[in-house]
Amino acid sequence: MKLSDNKFLLYRHRWIYPYVRLLLGGIRLLTFAASLLLILAVVYENGFVISQADAVMLGKVYHGVWVMFLVDIISHLLLRFDDTRHEMSSFAWILVMLYLLTLIPVIFHQPEEGPVMQFWLLMKSDTYRLVMNMILSLVTLTNGFSMLLGRKANPSLILALSFLLIILLGTGLLLLPRCTYNGISWLDSLFLSTSAVCVTGMSPLDITQTFTPAGMVVLMLLFQIGGLGVMTFTSFFTLFFMGNTSIYNRMMVRDMVSGNSLNSLLSTLLYILGFTLVIESVGAFAIWTDIHGTLGYDLADEIKFSVFHAVSAFCNAGFSTLPDGLSNPLVFGNHAPFFLYLSVLVILGGIGFPILVNFKEIIALYLHKCWHFLRYRQWEVRKVYQPYSLNTRIVLIMTALLLTIPTLCFGILEWNGALSGLTIGDKLTQAFFMAVCPRSAGFSSISPMTWTTSSLIIFSVLMWIGGGSQSTAGGIKVNTFAVMVLNLRAFLRGTDRVEIFRRQLSQSSIRRTNATVLMSLGMLAFAVFLMNMLEPQLPLRSVFFECLGALSTDGFSLNTTPLLHDQGKMLMIPLMFIGRLGLITILLGVVRQKKVVNYRYPSGEIIIN
Repeated sequence: MKLSDNKFLLYRHRWIYPYVRLLLGGIRLLTFAASLLLILAVVYENGFVISQADAVMLGKVYHGVWVMFLVDIISHLLLRFDDTRHEMSSFAWILVMLYLLTLIPVIFHQPEEGPVMQFWLLMKSDTYRLVMNMILSLVTLTNGFSMLLGRKANPSLILALSFLLIILLGTGLLLLPRCTYNGISWLDSLFLSTSAVCVTGMSPLDITQTFTPAGMVVLMLLFQIGGLGVMTFTSFFTLFFMGNTSIYNRMMVRDMVSGNSLNSLLSTLLYILGFTLVIESVGAFAIWTDIHGTLGYDLADEIKFSVFHAVSAFCNAGFSTLPDGLSNPLVFGNHAPFFLYLSVLVILGGIGFPILVNFKEIIALYLHKCWHFLRYRQWEVRKVYQPYSLNTRIVLIMTALLLTIPTLCFGILEWNGALSGLTIGDKLTQAFFMAVCPRSAGFSSISPMTWTTSSLIIFSVLMWIGGGSQSTAGGIKVNTFAVMVLNLRAFLRGTDRVEIFRRQLSQSSIRRTNATVLMSLGMLAFAVFLMNMLEPQLPLRSVFFECLGALSTDGFSLNTTPLLHDQGKMLMIPLMFIGRLGLITILLGVVRQKKVVNYRYPSGEIIIN
């Protein structure tokens, strides 16, 4: 390399690049603002009744956003091609190429008839541009959120703030005129948005009489995002399209989705989203096969019904498009497969995504063994030590027990009570459905006012326990309950170690379990005390189940939610928020953590019993 070339490189890095970075930073900031403007414009167009002048204005906004995105892409390619090439993933390059295709109608005239003309018209269509603009806007916004994570903010605080942001956005969307028939108050909108994002299922009003199909779609998107978690969507878009997140960001997301390593983070997110899409699609098809031609709906309404209930069941949201919910005569009593399909979806959504990923690994292992046998006519000798993880075994055993025992109990207690008048098959189906739903599903097919007190006690215990960790369910979680039982067994047996399946549980798991149980019971007691003061006209039993349903995100209520006054609703909103995130997660986000010290105080004994 010549001396003049070295001087040019030095001059470029020292004098030109700072201004280039400043220019590109300004363009990126404008692109971020354009992304927000595009989202607002789409919401305005679909949420309000717009005039011709409004349509012209929105067209100008869409065109301006398209120009801004082109300026951003072309400026990065021209001014910092080398850096851009290393930062962008292969999927991001595909997205950029698809976006640059929108320039074809600008550069070339419309060709003659044929496939080329159809392609030219597609690139010129407003729909194609809008779809590409929306995708690029989501990528830009999530990348900006990823940069925020890279600044080493508290992960628990960021998780809480992200849920809060989605709740506020959902509140605004549900207030749009096109989402409701006769309008809705801001408090009811905030209540329903919180209930949907926190997958609780509580509602102070009849959603079928309140929301239009557009409002139902917004509600479904809210509990889909809330069920999977805001971090899952954000991290997926960032890693899938940008691929340049910081190590801190990757480590934080790995902990939140229980990934095995930083390298497998993207694949874990892909599995989570893939499992969700496949399970919900299969569940929707199964539901459609049972209700087809029986509800008086046309094909389009049957598909909407099936998709909505499949997503609601898998996300453990508990919302239904039927008046009076699943107790509606259209489905109750003559659609046993429908309730079984919902039960399977609830169980799969409630056992946790780490277990679904472990299932994938186990299935892949057995398929490999079968392929080896078909190819070599002998079973593979190599043994893999315990393909089921410790977490998977504990959750599966506890889930089986928490399904079998309550099913028998509900069947015995309510056989001639709440289940009377049904056939034997429907009695067994409803008893099983009653055992599935308490652990965060939120569905109710039989009025709880007809249940015995013993059934309500069992129901409340199941609500408090909830589903698996890293799942769409709530409660203290099955994992926590299992560790609590194992710790009690170890204490009664006089051992200082908690062991299961030839594994010793860590002290951090036991400490977190004790803290979770204590804070859950304390928060429940405080909530019941406060609600009883705010709603003195309600029976204490109704107040207890209302607060427990909110904290467990189960949404179970003794028909009390519509009777709440504004002050009661204002209390239920933070309870649902705390129940979805967990009080420990919220406190970890606001309480300053103590630094690790290298000394220990002398141990002391406290007299117990």
